[in-house]
Amino acid sequence: MTAEPIKTCREGRRLRPKTYKQVFSKMYAIVDIASQQFKVEAGMDIFVNRLQAKNGEVVEFNKVLLVDNEGAVKVGTPYVEGALVKATVVDDDAKAKKVLVFKKIRRKGFQTLNGHRQKLTKIHIDAIA
Repeated sequence: MTAEPIKTCREGRRLRPKTYKQVFSKMYAIVDIASQQFKVEAGMDIFVNRLQAKNGEVVEFNKVLLVDNEGAVKVGTPYVEGALVKATVVDDDAKAKKVLVFKKIRRKGFQTLNGHRQKLTKIHIDAIA
């Protein structure tokens, strides 16, 4: 039994074997929340545009475009029938990072600086059914 040779780069340094971490679990869904599409799995926390829900309230999303359960893919036309994503509102008053808007007209002495922070809702995905 012979050992596999150690792979090296041009400089002679030893190359480490690449390890890939699986980001999503075996079951995930693509869901339409507030006119935006998100790839979600159970246990995830995501920020979405402001929802009309309070802290601790359970919300359900039925606009599921795709469900993948360990390779068994269901694609909706446009939505998967019977599919449902349940989530809990964690923070209903979150804000995004500040966006600065700077306007200037050269040689005229005109410049303005405006800031804007988008209001968001943080939700925790409980289950995909």
